[in-house]
Amino acid sequence: MAGKDAALIARIHTAAAAAPGGHYAQAVSYQGLLYISGQLPVRADGSHSADQSFDVQASIALDNLLAILTQAGCLPDDLLKVTLYIVGIEHWPVLDKRYACCLGEHRPARAVVPVPALHHGYLIEVDAIARHPGPCN
Repeated sequence: MAGKDAALIARIHTAAAAAPGGHYAQAVSYQGLLYISGQLPVRADGSHSADQSFDVQASIALDNLLAILTQAGCLPDDLLKVTLYIVGIEHWPVLDKRYACCLGEHRPARAVVPVPALHHGYLIEVDAIARHPGPCN
């Protein structure tokens, strides 16, 4: 981004989540908000989990999201909006249980979007927006 606002955008990166697989940041912070890019269930070491169960994939994708939140100095309670893309609406009950385990009593706005397919044959991808009250780590 060119211009005066480019310096105000901070990129967030942590080795505790999968590295970006393309030309994007794990997350960016701007004007008090944290925008977390879509997280597939790729492990932090780069190994894939597309052959694993939906529950395992959901756990890895949500762990990536939480690791990025932590790196940015945020907590799960800072989440404002979460979007989950899932292949197969039949996974909804497992997703809802895993999601509730990760977030506890916090209930940000959420959308679950059924999709026909995701990159590398994964069954879930998650992105989010969170408040980011302080400077980046």
